[in-house]
Amino acid sequence: MATDIIRRPARPSPWRDPAIRGIVFQVLFVAAVLALGTFLVHNTVVNLRRQNIASGFGFLDREAAFGIGESLIPYSPADTYARAFLVGLLNTLYVAAFGIVLATIFGAVMGIARLSRNWLISKLAQIYVETFRNIPLLLQLFFWWALLREGAPAPRQAWEPLPDVFVSNRGIAFPLPNPDPTHGWMALALCVGVVATIGISRWARQRQARTGEQFPTGWVGLGLILGLPLIVFLGGGAPLALDRPELKGFNFVGGHAVSPEFAALLLGLVVYTGT
Repeated sequence: MATDIIRRPARPSPWRDPAIRGIVFQVLFVAAVLALGTFLVHNTVVNLRRQNIASGFGFLDREAAFGIGESLIPYSPADTYARAFLVGLLNTLYVAAFGIVLATIFGAVMGIARLSRNWLISKLAQIYVETFRNIPLLLQLFFWWALLREGAPAPRQAWEPLPDVFVSNRGIAFPLPNPDPTHGWMALALCVGVVATIGISRWARQRQARTGEQFPTGWVGLGLILGLPLIVFLGGGAPLALDRPELKGFNFVGGHAVSPEFAALLLGLVVYTGT
């Protein structure tokens, strides 16, 4: 009776084993990166000491000595660098909050137009999207800034694209609702609606897993998010009094105004990201 002998291939030498070679190469690469980083840090520290240049974050307590055109909190050139950084952070969050909302609305409209069965509307939306998506964002920002700063008229001849909305080389002035306690309760109702929508969404997924039946979470959530603040608004007497901008002297007073720089940044981001 023949006996089959199974011979296993001999294990290759360590320097020929692909697994070992891979580990060795990775270790050497990490060591080279650490050595390069150590050299750069050491060289930077030595040169800073030689030039008597202080490093660290101690400069944050020094006087900034420069102005910032737009600020949500009080700021002057006599304030510290730390406060200047805080102003910049708040301005970034400010434009981001407006930009997210406007870009979402604008993008939804353009998306619907792009999918429209009307040939003209669909092609116009396609041309618009392809045009603005292929122009660098920085170039668009310069364009909108030049349009507002150089192309817009003085406040006395300001454009009025919408009632009580004025566009001039000083910026964009628009009305705001007068402060009312109802607005705070509306914000609270909005938060309650969002939390309730999240809870209903989780419950609907569990219910669908158990029974296979779907629940109209989208419509219910939309009703809660929009309906609760609306109920509070109507229950509070529907406060609609607006603080409207009025031309007095050489500029607008009242309402709220944003600088041409802020308006150009917001407009450029909305037009670019909304496509």
